[in-house]
Amino acid sequence: AACSMGNSTSRLYSVLAKTLSSGAVSQHQDCLEQLDSAQLDPLDPKDLLEKCQIVLQKRPPRFQRNFVNLKKNTASNHRPIRVMQWNILAQALGEGKDNFVQCPMEALKWEERKCLILEEILAYKPDILCLQEVDHYFDTFEPLLSRLGYQCTFFPKPWSPCLDVERNNGPDGCAMFFLKERFELINSANIRLTAMKLKTNQVAIAQTLKCHETGRLFCIAVTHLKARTGWERFRSAQGCDLLQNLKNITQGAKIPLIVCGDFNAEPTEEVYREFSNSSLNLNSAYKLLSPDGQSEPPYTTWKIRPSGECRHTLDYIWYSQHALNVNSALGLLTEEQIGPNRLPSFNYPSDHLSLVCDFSFNQDPDRLL
Repeated sequence: AACSMGNSTSRLYSVLAKTLSSGAVSQHQDCLEQLDSAQLDPLDPKDLLEKCQIVLQKRPPRFQRNFVNLKKNTASNHRPIRVMQWNILAQALGEGKDNFVQCPMEALKWEERKCLILEEILAYKPDILCLQEVDHYFDTFEPLLSRLGYQCTFFPKPWSPCLDVERNNGPDGCAMFFLKERFELINSANIRLTAMKLKTNQVAIAQTLKCHETGRLFCIAVTHLKARTGWERFRSAQGCDLLQNLKNITQGAKIPLIVCGDFNAEPTEEVYREFSNSSLNLNSAYKLLSPDGQSEPPYTTWKIRPSGECRHTLDYIWYSQHALNVNSALGLLTEEQIGPNRLPSFNYPSDHLSLVCDFSFNQDPDRLL
């Protein structure tokens, strides 16, 4: 497989074309060996978006979602920090294990679904991107996002269910991306979560960043807890382990914290209460969209499997409410937008909705501790 050595746009098309081809993995690995992505020319996000839209021209247009302003007349002397949380649906699981009975297999084709994912990311332009179920990190997300200016980190599950699927693309895991022009990496920890003193198959990434504009430190973490009914105590133990790790990393909440994740837990579960009542003084950002600021959204995932319809709130962005303000949050898709066949679909690439929030630093964080 030869990599184009032409201008930035043709090279971009080469990278996209390689990951669009059915034999993408081996071909793209050859390309990566020849050209380290960090050495490639920067990409113009408009060029990438244009290429994605060419691939998607036969699909319906993206859903319109609007940001809800949540700012309470608090002055901020810096640009907001936009954080995006998203379980993007591992390709191997979508095609091979998840049994989305109302979703045509054609809608799950990676050649087009990857462009829907990229289009969503490019639309909201996050400063920090936290993803779960990433199984195309090395051939898609790392080479493209690094050229958009992101520093990239990936931590796969030790025993990913993707590996049970024929023609998989390797293990899935959590991935984190932050814009190098806005932040400096101070510390990074890959955490394999434990439960009942046993190491589990679930992971987290926690990174301490320094904001160039303000000089302030903060910690950003991404995780994906154990799925399925019957594992509530297990998730609770994993949450306790993650919180303990984060207490150490943030020096007991001295460093502000944002935690993104698919917790696989409704707000009624113990692990949710652990995060709500933690000494880290965390609040769930999407509660602020409710009229009283106390209720989570009615759903963050909505799918139909052979066992029936599954509509749950499982995804969260937690933040240090003494040190950070939520300026705005991206509204969720309505039931009408999602449609009767639910997610994923030709319109939307995952069974989980993306969550996006704009944060600013509180000017007097110690006062509210």
